[in-house]
Amino acid sequence: MRVLSFESRQGGVSETRLGVARDDGVVDITARDPDLRSLREILRQGALPRLAEIAAAAPADHGLEDIQYLPPVPDPERIICIGVNYVNRNAEYRDNSDLPKYPSVFLRTRESLVGHARPIIRPHESTHLDYEGEIAIVIGKQGRRISERDAHEHVAGLTVVNEGSVRDWMRHGKFNVTQGKNFESTGASGPWMTTSDEIGHDYENLRVTTRVNGEVRQNDTTDNLLFSFRYLIHYLSTFMRLNPGDLISTGTPNGAGARFDPPRFLAAGDRVEVEVPGVGILHNEVSDESPTDG
Repeated sequence: MRVLSFESRQGGVSETRLGVARDDGVVDITARDPDLRSLREILRQGALPRLAEIAAAAPADHGLEDIQYLPPVPDPERIICIGVNYVNRNAEYRDNSDLPKYPSVFLRTRESLVGHARPIIRPHESTHLDYEGEIAIVIGKQGRRISERDAHEHVAGLTVVNEGSVRDWMRHGKFNVTQGKNFESTGASGPWMTTSDEIGHDYENLRVTTRVNGEVRQNDTTDNLLFSFRYLIHYLSTFMRLNPGDLISTGTPNGAGARFDPPRFLAAGDRVEVEVPGVGILHNEVSDESPTDG
């Protein structure tokens, strides 16, 4: 099942709605049950089967191209990001360093991500906006000190992320990248969350491909991860409680724009497409921040 969040205007007021995507369009779940409008709350209640039941019995209400997509979980408590998590990505640094013993972890704010087919914004302060295609885990069941063996029980599904980065601002601090990872609307997630029952629990052979204006820039599989999905859930839950709707963005392969010589950063009008077969294709165009935006 492909579960998405989208925006609807009713009487001039914008509201978040929940839908299920099918090949023939989108079933508006909220139109049939107004209490079902928050994916995070659905996951907390364990109510995904109810969505499947409604979607199976209902016609599509909207075309896939006719809605305004939001991130699948518009209001996560946490967006947890993993840095340098592909073997080739570590080698890309060319610093002769050993492979890391533990994951590199940082957090993003929810305002830093937009939905599928919405503009990614290059801020006034930088021309160094970069792309990072990734697979994100959506947590479905809360837990602390989760074992690797049981990790799959806590996965609601997967989504696709462009974990956009403002490279020069990532280097403002000596040991952190937070500034360059949290400019508003510089990344994206979507178009939906594909539930784990469709993907299965074999996360070791998922491919992520990033294209910029149709040119393949990143292409790798999760078989080359330094830290597996199961290990990440185990490791992160050791020091924080994972809650329904939390996102874990699992790292990007080599080929980001910063690693070209000269660098190939994003400019207004560029189209970034991140594809994970069996999960979804996320695409966004880049826009420069409006001079009136504050």
